[in-house]
Amino acid sequence: MTAIDPSILEDTTDHGRTLRRATLVLGPFAILMALRPLLSENLIVPPETWTIPFIDWINAVVAALSDDEIFGLFTFKDMTRFLAELIEAPLDFAESVLISGFRKPWKLPPLPWVMIAGLAAVIGWWIGGWRMALLASGCFVYFALFGKWKPSMLTLSLVMVAAPVAGLIGLGLGLAAFKAPWFEKILTPFLNVMQSMPHFSYLIPVAVFIGVSHKAGAIATILFAMPPMARLTLLGLRGVSPEVREAGVMGGCTKRQMLLRVEIPAARNALMVGVNQVIMQCLAMVVIASFIGAKGLGNDLLFRLQSLRIGQALEIGVAIVLMAITLDRLSQALARRQPEHAPERPWWKRHPYLIAGAGVVVASLLAGFVTEWAVSWPRSAAITTAPLWDGIVDFIQVHFFDALAIFRDGLLVHVLIPLRTAFQWTPWPAAILLAAMAGWMLHGWRLAAVVSAFIGFIVFAGFWERALITAYMVSVATVICVLIGVPIGIWAAGSAWRAKAVQFACDTFQTFPSFIYLIPVIMLFRVGDVAAIAAIVIYATIPAVRYTMFGLRNVPEQIQEAGRTSGCTRLQLLWKVRLPLAFPEIMLGVNQTIMFALFMVIIAAFIGTRDLGQEIFRALTFQDAGKGIVIGLCVAFMGLTADRLINAWARERKKHFGQNT
Repeated sequence: MTAIDPSILEDTTDHGRTLRRATLVLGPFAILMALRPLLSENLIVPPETWTIPFIDWINAVVAALSDDEIFGLFTFKDMTRFLAELIEAPLDFAESVLISGFRKPWKLPPLPWVMIAGLAAVIGWWIGGWRMALLASGCFVYFALFGKWKPSMLTLSLVMVAAPVAGLIGLGLGLAAFKAPWFEKILTPFLNVMQSMPHFSYLIPVAVFIGVSHKAGAIATILFAMPPMARLTLLGLRGVSPEVREAGVMGGCTKRQMLLRVEIPAARNALMVGVNQVIMQCLAMVVIASFIGAKGLGNDLLFRLQSLRIGQALEIGVAIVLMAITLDRLSQALARRQPEHAPERPWWKRHPYLIAGAGVVVASLLAGFVTEWAVSWPRSAAITTAPLWDGIVDFIQVHFFDALAIFRDGLLVHVLIPLRTAFQWTPWPAAILLAAMAGWMLHGWRLAAVVSAFIGFIVFAGFWERALITAYMVSVATVICVLIGVPIGIWAAGSAWRAKAVQFACDTFQTFPSFIYLIPVIMLFRVGDVAAIAAIVIYATIPAVRYTMFGLRNVPEQIQEAGRTSGCTRLQLLWKVRLPLAFPEIMLGVNQTIMFALFMVIIAAFIGTRDLGQEIFRALTFQDAGKGIVIGLCVAFMGLTADRLINAWARERKKHFGQNT
């Protein structure tokens, strides 16, 4: 970041210019809204005859891939099912190690739970010290003692198989994009769309081509988790300094040696962040993949939520959260761990963790001979807190039901329903014109054309009314997230210890799989728009907090000092210096909040909404690949529209302040 001209302290914004641009952007939209009573119905909601048959086209392609043979030998569907069979073998092996044991060629039992917990402690100790050891072992102890061992191991086995495969595919794509600029130009738009598509859009084509099964869930998980690794691989390799490459050239490295021995090791930090993201994406998707047959904690959670067994659902939710936090902390610690060269000393001193692991294996085998409880914790002895949580839910319903119902109904009648009606009142030409004018003002005709095309796709795909309901829910949730998140970020940025505490809380909450957030809102509000928006707010507030804190804490100290010497009070320094300079980062946080809200609004359809999420659930029920993909693209294009506009605006503000990134 370059130095910033202190003269911006005198006038950080050109208010007249901003007002003129806002008038040009909002004026045509306001005129069309005012003229709405005079517009024909076709300009309010496009008729079915105007719908472009994207769904039929995609379904025709899917049918051809399913039925037409390639070279008269096999269909694309046959090929995908063959690839799925390749995944089944490692899945079976992982399940045999953790759950079922081996029957051929030798009859071997699965690993005892005490052995797995002990080895997890050793791995945690090796990667991150004794605190990590306690976290890792405590996670597995919870699975065993609370009767969640089998579903937890099924989920873990799927992650253990899907994460390496997704990581290797992403690594390969990132390397190919780094080496071939033409391939990067093709890959980048696909990655943008894939990372903007909702989770459920991955499930439908997988169910069509592979079927409904555990391995189908693994394939969907791999596809969903791969894009972050590809993007971070490309970013890491691009970030290798020229000096490092020059040293490799001076050392006589060939192209292959340069890649394997210089560039990839130098990009290690970015690659390890990619590994962390792959693991977390796998764990997020493996819960949702239960809709197409993935076994494990997600399937159990789905069943409990459908039957409103909140206490049992909460126990499963805790198991998922524990697994997520443990895998996240372990992968982060591994990413921070640097290679070490051990000094010459006896082998038992050089390999203490190996010896500890061997000790755990021997001790657990001996314990297994003494008691069966060390091998498999009996279900009759399983601990449960479900009655406690069910009692809390009953207490809330009995003592606070009227108050919660009054709040929910009042919010619906006086706020949400009028807002939804206002959004549904919007003519589609007004929305396209608003996006086009904003794009033109921010970055010229190209951005205007792109965002107009995004909105136009939604209009003529036949889902305009549903998209407006989705936009209403995302907009309401985003405003609430900003009203909550920005003040928390401002408060956290005030001191180092507050920033550290809030950062830890954000990291923890961001590891939670999105389905977990449905549990507390169902407890309080049952099902409906209020519960859905509450779940979105809980999930999507994190980026608003994180980016606000980041932006404020990265305002250059010399600019703050200039403000102090100009006589600014602490409050004036915040409002007139720090917030204007941090505003581009805050808006990027709003951008991420919108993306998080779009993901969550689709999942929230599970508890009763009438937006695009409900349509995706219908497409999944009937395995309508065309409809699922088109709706997924509608959601992705909504997110990409906001992303392109906000990023263009943020770049402009950075340029205004003389900042380069």
